[in-house]
Amino acid sequence: MEVRNRIVLPAMDQNNCTEEGLVTDETIAHYEARARGGAGLLIVETSAVSYPRGATARHQPALSHDGVVPGLRRLAEAVHAHGARLVVQACHHGKTSSVDVSEGRPALIPSVPPPPSDPRGMMADTSMDELLRMATLTGGQMPTYAEATVEQLAGIVADFADAAARVQAAGCDGIEVHAAHGYLLSTFLSPAWNRREDEYGGSTGNRARLLVEVVTAIRERCGPDFAVLVRLDGHEYGVEGGTTVDLAAEHARAAVAAGADAIHVSATSSAGTGVGFTDAPLPWQPNQYEHLARTVKAAVDVPVIAVGRIRPSEGERILADGGADLVSLGRQLLADPDLPNRLADERPDLVRPCINCFVCVAQNFWSGKPVCAVNARLGHYDVPDPAPTVQARHVVVVGGGPGGMECARVAAGRGHRVTLLEAGDRLGGTARFSSLTTPLNGEFVDYLATAIREAGVEVRTGVRTDADSVAALAPDVVVVATGARRDRPDLPGADLPHVHSGDDLRSLLTGSWEPGTRQPGALVRLLLGTGRLLGLMADMARVRSLSRLWMPLGRRVVVVHGGLVGVELAHFLAERGRDVTVLEPGTLPAEAMAHPRRWRALHESREEGVVFHTEAEVLAITTDHVEYRQGDDTHRVPADDVVIAGGVHADRSLADFLADAGHEVHVVGDAAEEWYIEGAVRSGHRVAAAL
Repeated sequence: MEVRNRIVLPAMDQNNCTEEGLVTDETIAHYEARARGGAGLLIVETSAVSYPRGATARHQPALSHDGVVPGLRRLAEAVHAHGARLVVQACHHGKTSSVDVSEGRPALIPSVPPPPSDPRGMMADTSMDELLRMATLTGGQMPTYAEATVEQLAGIVADFADAAARVQAAGCDGIEVHAAHGYLLSTFLSPAWNRREDEYGGSTGNRARLLVEVVTAIRERCGPDFAVLVRLDGHEYGVEGGTTVDLAAEHARAAVAAGADAIHVSATSSAGTGVGFTDAPLPWQPNQYEHLARTVKAAVDVPVIAVGRIRPSEGERILADGGADLVSLGRQLLADPDLPNRLADERPDLVRPCINCFVCVAQNFWSGKPVCAVNARLGHYDVPDPAPTVQARHVVVVGGGPGGMECARVAAGRGHRVTLLEAGDRLGGTARFSSLTTPLNGEFVDYLATAIREAGVEVRTGVRTDADSVAALAPDVVVVATGARRDRPDLPGADLPHVHSGDDLRSLLTGSWEPGTRQPGALVRLLLGTGRLLGLMADMARVRSLSRLWMPLGRRVVVVHGGLVGVELAHFLAERGRDVTVLEPGTLPAEAMAHPRRWRALHESREEGVVFHTEAEVLAITTDHVEYRQGDDTHRVPADDVVIAGGVHADRSLADFLADAGHEVHVVGDAAEEWYIEGAVRSGHRVAAAL
């Protein structure tokens, strides 16, 4: 199989098939967008060879009967029409076969009982609503496990071969055997899971027997000209005595000897939930599995695919020095399906970056369609792409944050004339401020700023908007994207100089501080001049590298409200040597975060020493402490500085004022209670598509 470049879309569940596992128009639209965008090889999401047995969700693709062939053929034709190749990932989900559990069948594993796991597991740092959604996958049933019999294994091998024949008959270019991520083949390879004493256990060769039989059966059925890829775990986290990279190299050699044409190196975690999920299979660090691919590549003579939060520039490095032969860009191709074409056109500045927020994968925990914080199209392929406008209008967008810029980008792309007004001297709004704690947010702001100028949007910064200034532009429609209002709490001591609101920090760092609005505290006094400099600096990376010098906060910091912003800020401060306490009035910090990101963020924050108190009602702030109540008890925590990270409210005041003046007005983002980057982008896109 020849591919036009070394960019791979790895299998990522989209959950948009029918209840019978058949490909839909939405499925085709998703993959066609990535083929049109220039990726060389597309791997269809994990598909169940024995469906509904061994399936993890009803809406995943099925490969278990001939009725799936017509849909797969339509999919292959759509992808091939744009010059890409298509491989289908085939799997038996073993211990995570949720459909089996929901229908009263035990999940198959190599040996009973399974290895021990963290008893907190899924419960830790997960909301009750999320737990209830997850329970829908199994109909509320708890899983039971059964040791797979030799007869069952023979049937599963035949199911893989039959599935491959159907994929081949549909005109697809190959199949990827999923032997990773804790699914059935993965557990047979793992010494921790496979404690059998028959021919399928007891030695590395015996544990690999099931994989070898599957690959051999596919090769015999489909012949030499049908590509067979194998996805393997390069390492198994969260369990003693699991798969190691040295074992992975042996597994790869066995697969190649059986007929595999390429090896795709990932990782798994037997913890499976909580923070373990971002150890594997969902990497949270850049290039997290690069070393695994390198070790496997040294052991085999077929192409090796590297995966693990690899950015394009790092992918070029890995390819150039022989670390791998192809590179999977998973969530990045969800964020921007046109990424390969942008790189080929030498326009990396127009690549919409993934911000690593895990919003997409969170939906898979309850078989939902993945969505994306920065790409409003993902998960919404049942809605057509925004069409060119029939009648061009003059659209004035007030506010240059993500919501306003996304609205301006889409509206201009449809043919409207767009003017964007921003009060600060730089675009980005709260997202630019948040880039200090979450640098990828700054890259997304930079992308949007480039994209709107490329689309022909007229950008005016440093503009304070009122009815007269808007009327002077003679707009046909006004979009208000001015963000939220951040109120100070009505507490004793809230106006003390060492108490900083979110607006204090934001206005300072975005260059919109208005002297005289409030007596600046120590932070503002020291950084006022710096803030003006920050407002002029285009390279936020330089700001981040110097941020340790620009931290005029005392050693003891209390963050009031532990939402998304509060948790990110607390971690940022703790990394910089502060003793941070977070007082959260709710039962769970960072509930607005996608739960995989929350699991990791809270874990990392605690590792840095952040102390979280939930159900904490702040009573008063003094010059040296914060008083709060938990239940019937009152406590004090020392504080040299206090940051108010809550009190956020939608602010439609400008929108209402302009509507009263006779303008057609739409509101997006925080001003309309569609919070954070995800809500801002989604609402901005929706409004622009409807204009």
